[in-house]
Amino acid sequence: MRSSGILLPISALPTRYGIGGFSEEAYEFVDQLCRAGQKNWQILPLGPTGYGDSPYQSFSTFAGNPYYISLDKLKDEGLLTEQECLEADCGENPRKVDYGRIYRTRFQALRKAFERFREDEAYREYAARNSFWLEDYCLYMAIKHSQGDAGWDQWPEGLRNREPDALEAARRELQEELRFYRFQQYQFSRQWKKLKDYANQKGICMIGDLPIYVAPDSADAWASPELFQFDEEKKPEGVAGCPPDGFSATGQLWGNPLYRWEYHRQTGYQWWIQRIRHCFQLYDVVRIDHFRGFEAYYSIPYGDATAQNGHWEQGPGMELFRRLKEELGEMNIIAEDLGFLTEGVYRMLAETGYPGMKVLEFAFDSREESDYLPHNYSHNCVVYTGTHDNNTLAGWYQEMNDHDRWFAGEYMNNKKSSPEELPWDFIRLAMSSVADLAVVPIQDYLGLGAEARFNYPSTLGGNWEWRLLPGEITDGLLEKIRHMTKLYGRL
Repeated sequence: MRSSGILLPISALPTRYGIGGFSEEAYEFVDQLCRAGQKNWQILPLGPTGYGDSPYQSFSTFAGNPYYISLDKLKDEGLLTEQECLEADCGENPRKVDYGRIYRTRFQALRKAFERFREDEAYREYAARNSFWLEDYCLYMAIKHSQGDAGWDQWPEGLRNREPDALEAARRELQEELRFYRFQQYQFSRQWKKLKDYANQKGICMIGDLPIYVAPDSADAWASPELFQFDEEKKPEGVAGCPPDGFSATGQLWGNPLYRWEYHRQTGYQWWIQRIRHCFQLYDVVRIDHFRGFEAYYSIPYGDATAQNGHWEQGPGMELFRRLKEELGEMNIIAEDLGFLTEGVYRMLAETGYPGMKVLEFAFDSREESDYLPHNYSHNCVVYTGTHDNNTLAGWYQEMNDHDRWFAGEYMNNKKSSPEELPWDFIRLAMSSVADLAVVPIQDYLGLGAEARFNYPSTLGGNWEWRLLPGEITDGLLEKIRHMTKLYGRL
């Protein structure tokens, strides 16, 4: 069935208090999606973010970001006062998230709510159901806070190596902190579930995002080092990234620990089964980032300053996805299959049957024929005008060279559009394509320029900050989106 959706990260919602969350504005956006004839809301990973603020470098692959907990909803439950909410307001610049200030104030408000919270049966049931990850995460965060937020590789040896006596002493000493982090995850979970249920009742599917790797400074890496390629001192033997290419002469150095795939194979991929099952409790559809890394992954020597000296290693391939299907049945997965792909990746994609991704901003390179041009699509794919890592359409078009701009005009048989209408030409191209699903970032519907870009890959600082302004999505815009959605059979 043909459908379409909008990409809008939770952090970018125009809520009070300086960052988006599960407040009334999130419910209002669901209503706006319905009025625009959309069936999908795509978001970015929901995990708690640390240094660099990237949702792809989270403190846990299972936990949720406490910044998204609605303070107003805690106030409605009598856990916060209006004054306490106002003291946590970091919304001086409605267009940008001030992560540093939120870090300094949000936990103060959450701590006050925690002090008034009384554990009940629903809370205890949540803690028991999620104990397989929750207890390690809470202990990790409590120790991290007690160690001045240092990474676990800087902790005292007993804690770093998870010696039983050291962990037991930490649990006794930090028991109140453990309860505080457990409270955060409970509130995140129940507020997110209410929002997702509301969206589903309105016919909206939630598309989540799963990073292939976990952050080096994460509860996952600390609590389960056997899952990763660590040496005896728990230092990575190699780290993740991408080789040099036309976009980067030195490649991309992500720095994530690599999986010890032989161990995963011996355990029947139990950790992956838990991880994917957890994802489908949060989302209706899961986009798996860097899908090609399951066929072969790029290993960079630990300590290298660039990705130039890396090499390829074999991944688990179809064995992992067959095992997942055995345990979890058919899964609604989108495979992020961007970049240079080998025959092995194409075979794996074909056997899974998962739809891959097509990005229009990658299509108009006049030097070569591109798989991203719509006449090359099959039905089983998802077309994007751009992703969170791309410039906005308006910003990208501004930076195109003359030849590529000419080529785009020739391809669309349209060379006279005004700057305001140009993004709509590319949106029309995506919506009219044969792709089963078309997803457009909200910035492209708004026609915003490079100032609204969400992320510049391989850079630190200034990313993940952009937000919608209150009232920026107008009735006129929703009607225009609905008209195009109906025109191309996606309503």
